[in-house]
Amino acid sequence: MTSLLGGLAAVFALYAIGGAIRGLPPILRALLAGLIPLLAYFALIVGRWPGLDVVAMHISVFLAAGLVLFAVSQFRRHSVGRMHWAPKLLTAFFLGLVVVNGSLLYIATKGLPDPLARWWLGSDGTAVYSGFSGVVTHGQAAAKAVSSELSQAQRESELGWQVEVAGLDGNAPARAIQVRVRDRTGLPVDRIEAELRLQRPGALQATLVLPLAALGAGTYGGVLHLPASGRWLAELRLLRDRDVHYQLIQELVAP
Repeated sequence: MTSLLGGLAAVFALYAIGGAIRGLPPILRALLAGLIPLLAYFALIVGRWPGLDVVAMHISVFLAAGLVLFAVSQFRRHSVGRMHWAPKLLTAFFLGLVVVNGSLLYIATKGLPDPLARWWLGSDGTAVYSGFSGVVTHGQAAAKAVSSELSQAQRESELGWQVEVAGLDGNAPARAIQVRVRDRTGLPVDRIEAELRLQRPGALQATLVLPLAALGAGTYGGVLHLPASGRWLAELRLLRDRDVHYQLIQELVAP
C-alpha cells in the first residue's frame, strides 16, 4: 500500500514538474511521469519479489495515472468553461481502479479486519484466515492432501507427544522461538529435527524455512525474522527419520 500510494503521488508530482519544461510533448510528459516511479519500484523490489499480482497492480496504476493526467489536460486545453463529462468519468473510473486495487492488495497481504472477517466469513471462535496470496490447486492433489492431513492427525494421537511452543505470539518482526517436546510420560524427546516454515495464507510454497537447533534435552529454538508485514502462517514440523511426526500451524501478524 505504501509503494502504491507513494508511487501514485510521485506520478502526479512528476507530471506537474514536467509542465515547467518547455518543448516537452504532453504524451512524453505523461509517459515519463508513469515510467519513472515504476522503474524506482522495480529497483525497490530487487531481492524481495512481492508476487506477480502485486507488481501488475503497480504497473497498471502508475501507467493509467499518467494516461488519465494526459487525457484530462488535453480536454482542459481544448475546452472552454466547465469541464466536459468525459474527463470527469475517466477520472472517476481511475480513482475507482486505485481504490479496488489498493483494497485487493491490502486484503491479500493483511487479510480482512478480524471483526469484518468473522462477520462475513463466519467463525465458531477459531481464527479466520482471509488473506490470499495465490492460486490454490484442486482435484486429485487436493484430495490426497486431505487424506494426508487425516493420517497425520492419527499418527500424532498415537505418538502422544506433548509440545509447548513459545515466542510465536506478539507482533514483533523478530521473535525468539522455543519448542519443548515431551513424550507421553513427560520425558524429553531428543534426536528429532525441528523446523518452522513460514508462508502466506493460500500460498503453495513456503517463503522461509527456519531449522530449530537443539538447545537442550527436548528443547529446540531459533530466531524467526518475518520478511514482510501482513499475515503469515507459521507451520511447526517435528521430524524423525525425515517423516513428519508432529505439525502445528499458527497465524502471525507483522506490523
